[in-house]
Amino acid sequence: MAGGGLFVMVALIGLVAAAVLVSALSDGGGVHRVLTLERAFPLNEGVEFEAVKARDRARHARILQRFSGGIVDFPVGGASDPYASGLYYTKVRLGSPPQEFNVQIDTGSDILWVTCSPCNNCPQNSGLGIPLNFFNAATSSTVSPISCSDHICSSIVQIASAECSTENNHCAYSFQYGDGSGTSGFYVSDVLYFDTVLGTSLIANSSAPVVFGCSTSLFGDLTKSERAVDGIFGFGQQGLSVISQLSSRGITPKVFSHCLNGEGSGGGILVLGEILDPRIVYTPLVPSQPHYNLYLQSIAVNGQLLPIDQAVFTTSGSQGTIVDSGTTLAYLVEGAYDPLVAAITAAVSPSAKPYVSQENQCYLLSTSIGDVFPAVAFNFAGGASMVLRPIDYLVRMGFIDGATKWCIGFLKVSSHGTTILGDLVLKDKIFVYDLAHQRIGWADHDCSISVNVSMTSGKDDIVNAGQLSVSSSTSSSEIFKILHILVFIWSQFL
Repeated sequence: MAGGGLFVMVALIGLVAAAVLVSALSDGGGVHRVLTLERAFPLNEGVEFEAVKARDRARHARILQRFSGGIVDFPVGGASDPYASGLYYTKVRLGSPPQEFNVQIDTGSDILWVTCSPCNNCPQNSGLGIPLNFFNAATSSTVSPISCSDHICSSIVQIASAECSTENNHCAYSFQYGDGSGTSGFYVSDVLYFDTVLGTSLIANSSAPVVFGCSTSLFGDLTKSERAVDGIFGFGQQGLSVISQLSSRGITPKVFSHCLNGEGSGGGILVLGEILDPRIVYTPLVPSQPHYNLYLQSIAVNGQLLPIDQAVFTTSGSQGTIVDSGTTLAYLVEGAYDPLVAAITAAVSPSAKPYVSQENQCYLLSTSIGDVFPAVAFNFAGGASMVLRPIDYLVRMGFIDGATKWCIGFLKVSSHGTTILGDLVLKDKIFVYDLAHQRIGWADHDCSISVNVSMTSGKDDIVNAGQLSVSSSTSSSEIFKILHILVFIWSQFL
């Protein structure tokens, strides 16, 4: 394009922007306050296109420097199928030089921990087909054990399982998961490496020191090789979770999102950032809870509410409804489970033959479950409904006499227990954990397709996770609407 054409576009942008600002700064009495705008490139001076691009690059750098953080993108492996991996995991790199680990994605716990060398009862190989590694603190030039006198250790003691060993002055831990498995070790601080997306298609290799667990002993199912991983990545709300550590320093927004693919080989999307989708519905978190507790209010089958006493959904003590990506199946309190199974059984009769197998409600079916089984809706506070397809609450258990055996993927727990929404329910959905606003949102989504992610909760800085390229977003401000149009027009001349 000729230099004169560029001058015309610069002048056009300046004039229209000034007009918009005059209108925007008008007060209620009809008095207009005008801001004087000066040209960056005077009309009587020649301007090379490279000079314009250089100025823009400098401008963009200043914009980026005002927000020190960005979206952190993690790869996702694994699947929800209990006969495959039955879990989702991601990769983290820790230490200097970086050591890579496959860790389970777990929204039901807070701590990131990896197995360390040496380690008692730790698997040496994994049935998931992934290599197992052990963090070697002795080889990291940036590792720093957390001592008993460290203020971090004293804060951990108040909120989590921690103890101090007077023998070596290490801030130690020993904790147990709901399935009876557990781990013990000590806390360290070292560098976590991650890919941060800032601004326009800029993918930077970033790092930050984080506190995590160095596990020297495992017990229970964690010792088994079938589904062994290098550790667990806790995404809880407590101060020691990685999302809390990074967001408190402005490295990431205080929100994370995942989309777990239930089809094919699994995988999906995991970002420290807010996935944006107009279909997402939100429900508030129950305050002052250690887990992601939601207000479950009712369950409907084919649009008909089930006769369930709402008291079974009350959050108190060990009761409540939680979202937990570290659980493969789903668990439903007895007072809700029995009415749900009865309604599903009535809806599929006589197309599917019901029978009980090892205390689980199952069905024999010779056609597609989508043609026979009803939709199930879990209704939460704020009018947010989670509609489950048959594949979201059924598990295929094999074949009998040419018919497919399908079983309810919800397991019954006592009416004073906890309803847990595990991967069976969470898969094939966007899930947003908005900690800043204390809410969780979701929407059905094909998790093999990329998503738009906001760099800062509630802002218009958006990138496209998956492809990690920029996606435009229209601002709510009329000024920026017009400026976006001008930028587009300008781009057609370049």
